[in-house]
Amino acid sequence: MGRIVTPARFAQPPANHAGFETDSDRERAALWARLRTEAEAAADGDPLLRSFIHIAVLSHDGFASALGGHLARKLGDWYIPAERLADITEQAHAGDPGIVAAAVADLTAIVTRDPAADGLLTPFLYFKGFHALQWHRVAHWLWAQGRRDLAHFLQSRVSEVFAVDIHPAVSIGRGVLIDHGTGVVIGETAVVGDDVSILQGVTLGGTGKEHGDRHPKVRDGVLLAAGAKVLGNIEVGRHAKVGAGSVVLKPVPPGATVAGVPARVVGWSTSGQAPAVEMDMSLPEPEYTI
Repeated sequence: MGRIVTPARFAQPPANHAGFETDSDRERAALWARLRTEAEAAADGDPLLRSFIHIAVLSHDGFASALGGHLARKLGDWYIPAERLADITEQAHAGDPGIVAAAVADLTAIVTRDPAADGLLTPFLYFKGFHALQWHRVAHWLWAQGRRDLAHFLQSRVSEVFAVDIHPAVSIGRGVLIDHGTGVVIGETAVVGDDVSILQGVTLGGTGKEHGDRHPKVRDGVLLAAGAKVLGNIEVGRHAKVGAGSVVLKPVPPGATVAGVPARVVGWSTSGQAPAVEMDMSLPEPEYTI
């Protein structure tokens, strides 16, 4: 039996070279304190879960440590056991501290937008959309380092375990929610901006076997509702919304709501808030032609 992965070596990075905390450091520290408080309450509330919660959260000295260890245990197998995967996450976090900052923003987005998230602990422990996205961030770092075979291995394992398939070349911003996650597919040359919400069954794909830049560019604040298919090298503009089950084959203007097969503009955002944050899946009344 392999050793339990509770890697104290995932030390929190220094605040900065001058010794002052940044806003990102303070945000992470506050999130970690809240996560530990929730974990302590859960461990006290159900003795059957005490050991699990201790290993996953309470045995660690910081958020990066807990995240790396938990991700590693989720994905470890006979080929690359959990302790080796923990080494990989450590390398990625050290190589790009922005990975951990993005994870903090992603977890905060879940609590802000998902009514099923009654705190930080539940999505941290159990939401596979969150887990798949954090593994993608590690795989994307490996891809940029030229370690592409290992990045593909992680993509394959994430697809097997979480039913989320994101090519490691894909650039994804911060504050991204992948809700439920099952059936999400994002192709190689796609780009996903900040504060985007993606529901189950969404595809950001190509239109054929062409090579080169062939996948969608999803800008900040976009909501992609369940089952939406966005195909080709097209742009979904900032603060746009794509209705459930829609097939998008043409660019979507900023602030537009599109729906249908093929999708057409059926309305416009007027609230000033990003649809991804509002998480309102409804469509305008049928005075619009779909």
